[in-house]
Amino acid sequence: MAPIVPPGELVFGIQLPVQAQSKYFVEDWELGAGPAEVAAVAQAADRAGFFYVAVCDHVVIPDELADRMSSVWWDTIATLGWLAAQTAQTRLLSSVFNLTYRHPLVGAKSFATLDLLSAGRVIIGVGAGHVEQEFTALGIDFASRGKALDEGLRVLDTVLRDGAVDGMQLEPRPVQTPRPPIWVGGSAPAAVRRAARLADGWLPQGTPLDQMPPLVDLYRSERGRVTGNGDTGDIGAISEWLYVGEPAWDVNRACTSGSPEQLAAALRQWAVVGVNHLQVRFPSRSAAELADQVTAFGTEVGPLLKG
Repeated sequence: MAPIVPPGELVFGIQLPVQAQSKYFVEDWELGAGPAEVAAVAQAADRAGFFYVAVCDHVVIPDELADRMSSVWWDTIATLGWLAAQTAQTRLLSSVFNLTYRHPLVGAKSFATLDLLSAGRVIIGVGAGHVEQEFTALGIDFASRGKALDEGLRVLDTVLRDGAVDGMQLEPRPVQTPRPPIWVGGSAPAAVRRAARLADGWLPQGTPLDQMPPLVDLYRSERGRVTGNGDTGDIGAISEWLYVGEPAWDVNRACTSGSPEQLAAALRQWAVVGVNHLQVRFPSRSAAELADQVTAFGTEVGPLLKG
């Protein structure tokens, strides 16, 4: 499939708050928040022209990791299905869905239905997973997860395109043709190669800007061997923390702040290395402040990232 990001643009999306509460990124206000706050931020992103809103994926978290990762991870498909009714334009991204936890036909059924319910707004982001104890709890072999994901991607591609595989039929069919776009998450070379060979785009998981060039080269080289037509796919990244304007409080982390022009200039550096979609993130003290930042970014910074 061709890239879905419009040529010449650096589009942006956001991982929604509350639905995942890892200590690596959760804000204090999220701990007592719920669906109303998630909807408010998603709707702000929808109105402000965000390319996507994203939801994470874990099933269970082992006790020894819960302090760091939290055990709060909402179900990906249920949450995205609910968000389909809360929004009108923004795409719905699973960032990322562990396909190896489910039979690929089950995953295909979920995403095809979600694409129907959202009028064709799904982006399927998938990954191999990393928590070995979670695999054990689900009765899945951790060591063979890469091979299982490769095979799952092949099945997902076929059945979403054709509505059938191995003598079995699957309905409903997705709205998007030939199927919803698939992006593969991960920053290891194996994940980069998988994204290039078996998907339509790549979702690095927090790779810093200065480490992107060799991975982009690897992705493009591998993809060139597969497509042979110069199609580079869609290449993403997770941005640095951003704040539109100057925060009047201690954000307690490295953060790029300033005018819309200053933020756009900083983000264009990602485009220089080949990125065309960014997952942006904003420090906040409340859902209202986060929604305000989303609105300001979409309306003031976003237009500066076109062309």
